[in-house]
Amino acid sequence: MGILDQFNLSGQCAIITGAGTGLGREMALSLADAGCDIVGVGRRAGPIEEVGELIKAKGRRYLGITGCDVTISANVNDMVQQAAAGMGRVSVLINNAGLGGSGRGKTLPELTDEDWLSGIDSNLNSAFYCTRAIVPHMLENGGGRIINVTSGWGFRAGRNNWMYPIAKGGVIQLTRATAMTYARDNIRASCIAPGLFPKTEDTSILENIGPKQPAGRIGFLREMGPLAVFLASPAADYLSGTTVLMDGGAIAAGLLPAGIVPNAAG
Repeated sequence: MGILDQFNLSGQCAIITGAGTGLGREMALSLADAGCDIVGVGRRAGPIEEVGELIKAKGRRYLGITGCDVTISANVNDMVQQAAAGMGRVSVLINNAGLGGSGRGKTLPELTDEDWLSGIDSNLNSAFYCTRAIVPHMLENGGGRIINVTSGWGFRAGRNNWMYPIAKGGVIQLTRATAMTYARDNIRASCIAPGLFPKTEDTSILENIGPKQPAGRIGFLREMGPLAVFLASPAADYLSGTTVLMDGGAIAAGLLPAGIVPNAAG
């Protein structure tokens, strides 16, 4: 077997939440390039149908599931059942869907229960529900790969930024707990922590923030796909429980976001 054969995903099938746009879309297309069939999950039909046409044009099977709110466990259970019924064995799950949530910028006493649940549900509970739903299927079918998407904020705190970093830190621990628990069941769990991958097309914003990063630029969406292929592939058979920082060295640069120099007043 040649080295590139270890990255071949032919015969595999992946569920990807938030597959219609951004990082989820790039990961879906890259896995399809490597031979993987795709179940694309998202709330909006348009993006899910659009990425599906691109995947089918690559000769892969595709199932689009729309209107699935991954913050509701019953919806997630139904989604996994649909995926297994429509595609057969699902060997890869990528928990990519997430939102900033409400309440950012509020002080702790100002936060409402709704603010808290919005951030935790969309960024942590959603990954838990999907993982819980897919594990029995993977156990019955010889194992699989679970790839969670966290954030650099999972490693650092922010002033009056509560739910998002707390939830993303929880995703890292969910990854470790899954990896440890199912290590002997051929279920591997890993985590990707993207740095700055802005979705904006505003060049003035991009030109302002890029030079502040350690690498001197922002991340490009296309750079995320190959990492997802690696984590889903036989090349990563012995990799589990770890979080891969895809941030151009931003976390390595220090605890504060890149480009910010703390000043002491007085």
